[in-house]
Amino acid sequence: MRIRSATSVPGLGLFGLGMCIALAGSPLAGGAAAAAQAPDTASPVTAERLARAADEPHNWLMYTGSYASNQYSELAQIDRSNIADMRVEWVHQFRTLSNVETSAVVADGLMIITESPSNVIALDAATGRPFWKYTHPVPRKLSMCCGLNNRGVAILGDRVYVGTVDGRLLALDLKTGSVVWNAEVASPGSGYSITAAPLIVKDKVITGVAGGEYGIRGFLDAYDVNTGERLWRFYTIPGEGEVGNDSWGGDSWQRGGAPTWLTGSYDPDLDLLYWGTGNPSPDWNGDVRPGDNLYANSVVALDPENGELRWHHQFTPHDTHDWDANQTMVLIDAIIDGRPRKLLLTANRNGFYYVIDRASGEFLRARAYAKQTWASGIDELGRPILIPGLDPNEEGVLVYPGWTGGTNWWSPSYSRNSGLFYVRSIDAGDVYYKREEEYVEGDLYYGGTTEAADHMENVTAAIRALDPLTGDLRWEYPITPSVSFGAGILTTAGGVLFSGTVDGYLFALDDRNGEVLWHLSTGGTAHAAPMTYSVDGRQFISVAVQNSLLTFALPE
Repeated sequence: MRIRSATSVPGLGLFGLGMCIALAGSPLAGGAAAAAQAPDTASPVTAERLARAADEPHNWLMYTGSYASNQYSELAQIDRSNIADMRVEWVHQFRTLSNVETSAVVADGLMIITESPSNVIALDAATGRPFWKYTHPVPRKLSMCCGLNNRGVAILGDRVYVGTVDGRLLALDLKTGSVVWNAEVASPGSGYSITAAPLIVKDKVITGVAGGEYGIRGFLDAYDVNTGERLWRFYTIPGEGEVGNDSWGGDSWQRGGAPTWLTGSYDPDLDLLYWGTGNPSPDWNGDVRPGDNLYANSVVALDPENGELRWHHQFTPHDTHDWDANQTMVLIDAIIDGRPRKLLLTANRNGFYYVIDRASGEFLRARAYAKQTWASGIDELGRPILIPGLDPNEEGVLVYPGWTGGTNWWSPSYSRNSGLFYVRSIDAGDVYYKREEEYVEGDLYYGGTTEAADHMENVTAAIRALDPLTGDLRWEYPITPSVSFGAGILTTAGGVLFSGTVDGYLFALDDRNGEVLWHLSTGGTAHAAPMTYSVDGRQFISVAVQNSLLTFALPE
């Protein structure tokens, strides 16, 4: 095992590089949709193409690249030997002061991105030239804990699908951005919102909801891609008479949280949908919701045809530390313990890395990947072995990880090139306090508070490369810590890992050992997942930084 020491890198001002930067200009103004019609894609994006998205590395057809959520591309034009020559090709400026969290979708040279609060923009992926923009009107008052964010779209055929912060799901015309249908998913007045990219599975568009800090009852929905009709709903908290309802004391299940606020994964061969669920409500006072609180802090495997539960695994029963399990569920096939397995891998917010058989739900192993002080280990059934006395109380109790977790929603990556799993991790703790709090619909419902246990100079953070089957650390690259912001990770067949930092650096590492290959000071926080695609044989890397989308390529 090789652990890298901290590396200091000199800054480079983004607009002082002495290179030609083709700016896309400000987005087009408009109410519904405006400006030029987008060109036709080479062929319609069908359900069959989505199922084989990894076989089209020139495209990036969904939020994490493919149903397996590897955040990996077989593109290799930009590689270890030439990445030092990579430069900014074009920049798109968003009309927002918010930190943009979008990850672009690209199909045959057409790029679709989102902008806070719930706007959608179509661009020429080679030049950044805008074609159209849809501007979504939102209420003046929304119940949202963590910013007016939108992380991306889904595409199928001649339509773009997007969730909105006011709890709606829209289908837009791919050429013009005009609204085809507009479905209400949930009421924003009750604390519901949608911030994640939807997922297309066959003829259905799947969306989750945010709102775990508002005492919602979480769910996952499927809608008909053609009509917007809701086809099924899976509640992440079982109702009266349903299996698992007795894991909630009294009527606490009615306002128990368990949101579904990040995009899931899908196995077309098993025909199973995998989705992570968030914290129970209230976050830090578990006294009012005794029991394990199913299916909060879990991964649920659903039949996408009808939404029926096939299996689940709960990572943190009766969570009182806000350790959502909404982290990306990465799917790989591998030989483990001498037999071929279909695996689900995830680095959980609670500080442990998990390996699960995704066909059966069988827990295989877990190992801590970040500093944690709440469990002495994970037992043979995958249940944590708790260290007593660490639930929040009135005096405050110190626990690692803090409420933002050993990692958060920032996309990890599994590289088929290196065979390693990469996660952005942080070693920071919080002092947790409990308090009595009455539930009021649409109001925050924390049941306590936290305060940071460490000054940031004492906090460590790193890109950590793990053995995907054991969780053993292979190498780590220290980065500037942040408990609020983080960039996702992209790996490619060129042997390169891309990510960014809170203090404005984008960087590329050798995926084998973490050596720095390239870096750029952008002057803005990277808080999104990089992605890659190619147009006419030329590879591009694109990532949102602060309120700009930066796109890179090698010189022509």
